Amino acid sequence: MRLVGPNGEQVGIVRVEDALRLAAEADLDLVEVAPMARPPVAKLMDYGKYKYEAAMKAREARKNQVNTVIKEIKLRPKIDAHDYGTKKGHVERFLKAGDKVKVTIMFRGREQSRPELGFRLLQRLAEDVAELGFVESSPKQDGRNMVMVLGPSKKKTVVRSEKRRDAERAAQAQHGEGGQDEQQDPSAETTEVSTS
Repeated sequence: MRLVGPNGEQVGIVRVEDALRLAAEADLDLVEVAPMARPPVAKLMDYGKYKYEAAMKAREARKNQVNTVIKEIKLRPKIDAHDYGTKKGHVERFLKAGDKVKVTIMFRGREQSRPELGFRLLQRLAEDVAELGFVESSPKQDGRNMVMVLGPSKKKTVVRSEKRRDAERAAQAQHGEGGQDEQQDPSAETTEVSTS
């Protein structure tokens, strides 16, 4: 078998018994890494440490993995200005959090004959939130509904790291202020006692 040393150096082609003896002398494990190769390749390594590092890499990858969430907002073509403002606020909040937003306009009755009202409303919403997101899927008529998808301009991982950084800063600022308050409180008590 071809033997690879613990630091990746080539030891050469050796018998299995010699490889096992070298592994025992170095207090390492003999791990077959390419059994189908001619001759098979084995490596001297600490197998427990290798498994631990692989598990840690997988755990870190899962931690950094982002699940894409699509939030949905439903509107009507004849929406009131205040209601529009509320719905727009929800869309802005979703986009700031790094989520996609599916905006659906529902047409009922005679409204179905005026799809341009819904199209204009969706264009207005896209313009109002242009600094937070972009139109990922332009407005399309789907039966009695018109659908548009907005994507966030910042990825969710960036938003998460910014939130984490802001939370750390706030904790440091609060910790710093708390220490000053504790120093000021005893002096305030002594002045109260001296005036009484």
